Amino acid sequence: MTSATTTYPQLTGDYTIDGTHSRIGFVARHAMVTKVRGAFNEFEGTFSVNGDEPAKSSAKVTIKTHSIDTRNADRDGHLRSNDFLSMDEYPEITFVSTGITQTGDTSFDVTGDLTIKGVTKSITIPFEFEGSSKDPYGLDRVGFDGSTTISRKDYGITWNAALETGGVLVSDKITLEFEISAVKNA
Repeated sequence: MTSATTTYPQLTGDYTIDGTHSRIGFVARHAMVTKVRGAFNEFEGTFSVNGDEPAKSSAKVTIKTHSIDTRNADRDGHLRSNDFLSMDEYPEITFVSTGITQTGDTSFDVTGDLTIKGVTKSITIPFEFEGSSKDPYGLDRVGFDGSTTISRKDYGITWNAALETGGVLVSDKITLEFEISAVKNA
């Protein structure tokens, strides 16, 4: 672990995730030979940054499960079903931070409670601060990228199909990807 030496007092404030310039996605292995990528098209989130003391920062994200998009309608319908996300019973996936640790000049570990299908587990997402700027509309923006891997079985998502050649159709390990652009609240 690298010791943190950079602070960001100018970033202190509350932010709202810009859903049109952000992506919350995932990657799963399919048939043990390739990867399927997808995203959630509807989500909202806020975070509070304490630039002098990052540990006092916090974040919350809510994802609409019906907005899952893998570019295949049949697959998306199956993922929304009770075999996977049980969209009707669990319309949202949530993440609420419980701790933030600066791990390097521009890197942070965000630990929090991820809830999928009513099951809550603590996860840590390593994030990289990508920068800040004032956009053409005079809004202060920040960017963060991060990813982590979870076990879908930990959240009660166990459906699978055995392959003739051995192995299974869908991997247990799912990589979650976050490309976040957020605007500072006035």
